[in-house]
Amino acid sequence: MEVPVFTVDAFTNLPFKGNPAAVCPLMQELSDELYHKIAAEMNLSETVFITRINLSDNFSTGSRFRLRWFTPTNEVDLCGHATLASAAVLFQEKQNVNPTIVFETRSGDLCVTKKNESFVMDFPLNPPTQADPKEFKAVIKAAVGDHPVQDVCLSTSTKKLMLRLADSCDRSVLTNLKVEPAALLHSEQSRRVRGLIITTIGSPVCQPGYDFYSRYFSPWNGIPEDPVTGSAHTVLGSYWSKKLGKKKLLAYQCSSRGGELELCVRDDGRINISGQTVTVLKGTITV
Repeated sequence: MEVPVFTVDAFTNLPFKGNPAAVCPLMQELSDELYHKIAAEMNLSETVFITRINLSDNFSTGSRFRLRWFTPTNEVDLCGHATLASAAVLFQEKQNVNPTIVFETRSGDLCVTKKNESFVMDFPLNPPTQADPKEFKAVIKAAVGDHPVQDVCLSTSTKKLMLRLADSCDRSVLTNLKVEPAALLHSEQSRRVRGLIITTIGSPVCQPGYDFYSRYFSPWNGIPEDPVTGSAHTVLGSYWSKKLGKKKLLAYQCSSRGGELELCVRDDGRINISGQTVTVLKGTITV
């Protein structure tokens, strides 16, 4: 059997930047075992499988599809960059004729709309709540060392812990952090945390005017550092919208690859996350 695969760099307009996802549009479902094996073989932060819901549809005319995301080690409930990449494959590679595509996922229905050169994702908002820094002392030490932390928040719905560095820490402090995945993994084993966001306030007066910066780590899911993370921005968007008093935000995830996200926090408890993509590989996997 040959499985089609596309590698798409998400949240960037340049190849080899942003976050790469492997996208497999399938005419029929495969076994969970095979999904896991393909994801492990691709060895990217996410491999996503698109399947038809209505068997009379095809990838060019259908408007609803099923989506499942896999890291190299396990299936996850929500992934932004792989959703963006999936929409890009359907709109650009399969020439889908619909203005909006709906994906049925473990996080409910997710809509993606093509807008000029970007894709706009309609995601659930995941507001974090204040957490006691003492409960996560080991994680904080492993992640940021002795750098001052201004806020510690936890999103229980996504199991993402968010550390906000003090405003005295500029972007270079965040960029230069050396986070050891093994130390991070061993610092928190209660299963309350499956991902760590580190964030700092942006530089809105400097072009292009980022409202905040972030990095994201998830060794608990087999991802030492994720280059650009849509799901983390369902947490970050809620937090920074309240702190800055803004609904529209421009964010930059400053991993080594880097990526830009446009956010619009809505009053209905959801968030629009927009970004561009570049397809860098097209091929087949023989299984």
